[in-house]
Amino acid sequence: MTSTEVTAAQKPVAQGLFTWPPSTSEPLRLIGSECADCHLVSFPAAPVCVRCASGQSEERLLADRGTLWTYTTQDFRPPSPPYDGPEAFEPYAVGYIELPGELLVEARLTEPDPDKLHIGQPMRLTLVPYTTQDDGTEVMTFAFAPAEEETS
Repeated sequence: MTSTEVTAAQKPVAQGLFTWPPSTSEPLRLIGSECADCHLVSFPAAPVCVRCASGQSEERLLADRGTLWTYTTQDFRPPSPPYDGPEAFEPYAVGYIELPGELLVEARLTEPDPDKLHIGQPMRLTLVPYTTQDDGTEVMTFAFAPAEEETS
């Protein structure tokens, strides 16, 4: 799914995690924060710095591309609660994406096959369906997808 495919029958899994609604002119971005005192970048955005406890953090849009730092697969349905995803569980991958000069972000990966993933792989931010509510509203969350490796 690309940011131009968002419909009125969709909503974000939580407010303040990523730009919503996605813009056709700007890339989808995660919303983090940066401490004005120690410059620690955090995700999700936090009003108080987790390193120095300063209350001088400001929201910051994070990079929409990064590098796969490590990953694993989730081959069974997590316990409910807290998991509230669809009953028809499909295995998925989870990884840490290194956003250059910012931080590591834990995120779902769009590619569930571990044979198609490798550490150091370029990744890009995207939206994926998380679940569908009883009224038909599709709840969207962020994930990282393998990006085309650039050749020089």
